[in-house]
Amino acid sequence: WEDRQGKKISRLLNHASFRQKATIADVGYSENRNLDKNMFNRLSTLDFMKKKENIIITGASGVGKSYLAQALGNQACMMGYKTLYYNTARLLARLKLSKVDGTYIKELAKLEKTDLLIIDDFGLQAFDNHAREALMDIIDDRFNKTSTIVSSQIPVSVWYDIIGEGTIADAILDRLVNSSHRIDLKGESLRKGILKNE
Repeated sequence: WEDRQGKKISRLLNHASFRQKATIADVGYSENRNLDKNMFNRLSTLDFMKKKENIIITGASGVGKSYLAQALGNQACMMGYKTLYYNTARLLARLKLSKVDGTYIKELAKLEKTDLLIIDDFGLQAFDNHAREALMDIIDDRFNKTSTIVSSQIPVSVWYDIIGEGTIADAILDRLVNSSHRIDLKGESLRKGILKNE
């Protein structure tokens, strides 16, 4: 049984396509980060997934948004949940191509069946019509069924303008933001410390 579980977890971790090996145990809680340890430990029980809630992680470049998102994703894999990690631009480019080759519905179905979808680097590029519609389809399909983690350098207050097209922006934000836990990271880039040590 343990062997089977181990293989299943390995499969889930491979399938998730994380960019870095991030774990809950290695998350830092220094005072200037604005990361509440109790709150994050509660999130790491994945109770938010049982309740079909979302998480939004915001903060400047290098403060560890992607790491936190992937640490939660890693935890989800360990607990047997299907997880997918995507950079926003790559995900939308992939969906754009799938419209051309006729696999769009199949791609959306794959995203809908994923227990935890992590969308990283959200809002770095402005949304065109295709990107808006694809994002709407993803969020709408997953609404009240599964959980999504979005990380972004851009404050949530500006997302409406980035998405553009008022009606669609309203619909996306209504489904995504209202049922979400929010983490707003502060502090200096953690990458600076890594560079200094090297």
